[in-house]
Amino acid sequence: MKSDTVARLRADRVWLTADACDLDDFIAATARTTVLDDYPLASAVERNVLVYDGDAVRRVAGEPEGRRALLAEWAEAMLAGPGIVVCKNAFADKGPVDAATRLFQAMIAEQHRTNTGGGDHFAKPGANDRVWNGLEKLCLADPAAFARYYSNDIIALVSEAWLGTGYQITSQLNVVNPGGQAQSAHRDYHTGFETADEIARFPLHAHCLSPVLTLQGAVAHCDMPVESGPTLYLPYSQAFVPGYFAWRKPEFKAHFEANHVQLPMRTGDAVFFNPALFHAAGSNRTKDVRRMANLLQVSSAYGRAMESMDRARMSAALYPALRSLVASGEIGPGAVANVIAACAEGYAFPTNLDRDPPIGGLAPQTQAQLMTKALADGLEPAAFNAALEQHSWRRLT
Repeated sequence: MKSDTVARLRADRVWLTADACDLDDFIAATARTTVLDDYPLASAVERNVLVYDGDAVRRVAGEPEGRRALLAEWAEAMLAGPGIVVCKNAFADKGPVDAATRLFQAMIAEQHRTNTGGGDHFAKPGANDRVWNGLEKLCLADPAAFARYYSNDIIALVSEAWLGTGYQITSQLNVVNPGGQAQSAHRDYHTGFETADEIARFPLHAHCLSPVLTLQGAVAHCDMPVESGPTLYLPYSQAFVPGYFAWRKPEFKAHFEANHVQLPMRTGDAVFFNPALFHAAGSNRTKDVRRMANLLQVSSAYGRAMESMDRARMSAALYPALRSLVASGEIGPGAVANVIAACAEGYAFPTNLDRDPPIGGLAPQTQAQLMTKALADGLEPAAFNAALEQHSWRRLT
């Protein structure tokens, strides 16, 4: 074989283009059936989507071997299975959801009053109400409410199942008002937010890497009948490697429109999915349901989150409230770990290794480790703040 032919074939393997998008291949990849027996911890399969019962999940996760099996099941479901899991009753206690809803509603009202607030990535501007950086805003508005909300085991479990430890949660509150139209079908962050020309400059292995750097999720903050437009999904579509080109093509959008699935949700239910899954928010055809969801975008410690936030400021605000909740016995060690993971930086890098050298290991102390130790040592808030400031200073150049 001539060397120029070898070079051309190699280049075709490494560099994807829009020409790689074959609709028949896509149809074959998504024409699969989810078999409940393959996922023994699931309670049901609804329209090819795996459904889990929150109470059953919490019982299984309470034992080390059960927890390990659950995380493995979710990881395989989102990688090679339907790409999506729904957890009914993810919040056994709806109180934290309702408290967060009231705080988010106040933020939206303030945005309306001041004519501020952002639009949507994939919908007509003005159709939805958004609270960007909802994680930090909720933490600063009411740290105790934040702690009760993010002490949730299922958010922590599924984040670790897909991303491992040190993940970073971000959130964006989204409200689709009556009459709000559906989004266009798409894939999400990272590669889903680049243009076709930009993603053509990333090799094939980067297209495969992008989905495992982020977890998409949503917590229902109201009951969502189908007519209110809960998210549309196409199970198994995450497996189509050139899909970051394909979702932009009209024939693929048409196939999505004809074959997507949609499931109703109740307050406190949650859905999590591979960001490469073709999906879109649905049209709200009701007259009185303001469909509200807290959209969770969880990033790997090895990736970059979409939103910037001041996790030191969040940690300083959270610590006194978390300390009080621990002292009162309202939340236990597992819940504390969940809250800290949602708030503080759980990865040691990047840092300034001159000021912040690894001592006794390969990596310096993380912000999350600092808060965990402070709680265990009974540090007063002022002492924790001083330690937090010193920790932040060490990371500066």
